[in-house]
Amino acid sequence: MIIYIHGFGSSGQSGKANLFREYFKKNNIEYIAPSLSYIPELAVTTLEELINSYSNVSLIGSSLGGFYSIYLAEKYRLKAVLINPAVKSEKTLKKHIELKNRAESYYDGSYFEWRESHLDMLKKYVVEKPTIGEYLLMLNKGDEVLDYRDALEKLADAKKIIEEGGSHRFENIEKYLKKIIEHMV
Repeated sequence: MIIYIHGFGSSGQSGKANLFREYFKKNNIEYIAPSLSYIPELAVTTLEELINSYSNVSLIGSSLGGFYSIYLAEKYRLKAVLINPAVKSEKTLKKHIELKNRAESYYDGSYFEWRESHLDMLKKYVVEKPTIGEYLLMLNKGDEVLDYRDALEKLADAKKIIEEGGSHRFENIEKYLKKIIEHMV
């Protein structure tokens, strides 16, 4: 089972989630992309329940989903594909507190509360030195949200796909779908 973990303010119906859903369905690969709570403890609890419900689980995490994927891959010894992962998520997401404790949902444009207590929850899931999980790190150097070098430093031993330019979404991910599957199998 492949579990896709979306990023902050996103959903299991994002463009990447749907691209993977379509591709994996065509290739008869079990796949789910849950829409997770923005509250870190609830999101991780949901993911742990899913991991414990299936056998042969692999993860694909994008942005904050990449941060969660590192924690879960280390805890459960899983393979994970990390797409522009937010390895310093507490620092990155602090800006939403400075914006009056609000963040926008990319799914429907609504807003949700984002508080200091949520940042404190993220601290519980920090993995200083990932060593157990098997990682494929996918980075676009043109990521406008995160500094790709942070992920390179944290995951120095991971397999890597690094592209010049691009964006936080990871441009042209469809050309790497086969490599993603090869990593998972």
